[in-house]
Amino acid sequence: MTRLELWNGDICVLEVDAIVNPASPTLWMSTGVGGAIKRAGGDSIEYAAVRQGPVAVGSAVVTEAGSLAAEAVIHAVSLDSQHRTSGEAIAQAVRSALARSREIGATSIAFPALGTGIGGYPLDEAAEILVRTVREELGAADSIEHVIFALRGPATYEAFGRALARTAEQAADGPGPDAPAEPDAHAESDPPDASDASDASDARAELVGVPVRRVPGAES
Repeated sequence: MTRLELWNGDICVLEVDAIVNPASPTLWMSTGVGGAIKRAGGDSIEYAAVRQGPVAVGSAVVTEAGSLAAEAVIHAVSLDSQHRTSGEAIAQAVRSALARSREIGATSIAFPALGTGIGGYPLDEAAEILVRTVREELGAADSIEHVIFALRGPATYEAFGRALARTAEQAADGPGPDAPAEPDAHAESDPPDASDASDASDARAELVGVPVRRVPGAES
């Protein structure tokens, strides 16, 4: 079974097999999460990505992770060339990211809140799409043991908490044999206050056991 988890903090510090970068078709990493990944991991990540572009909205490519703690970066194209997005673009980008993760044998992956930054997609709707699509795809991605939603700030954390709760209730109505595990107690805990969100990021890292690779008790 797969463990789903919320984490309020910087996706760049997670020691997972792959982190997801919300990309545009050209795969340049200039702003938002992509810019942060490039600053933390080095320009080589962007160079490796751009050499594979341009690619279609909804697709995904894999590159090295430079000096990041992660093993790979999956560039999931959730934005068009004008940095616009849609529900279907977000969902397809998630599917493609999980497909690439299976191809590289990843057992752990971290997603940011795709589409909610420069894409401007409504936060609650984006959270619902991401969580629901991940749950739907996990039946075909049984090698993935741990999915982290790496979020910044209490509003995003709360939106994904609500999405996890809603989709868990839906799954409880008729879960299949490959239904993912429910999020652990840390994922259910209260989000950090807005007044000290930066300090809370580090605190959440300790609470959920970062680095997350082979965390004792991670398996359900």
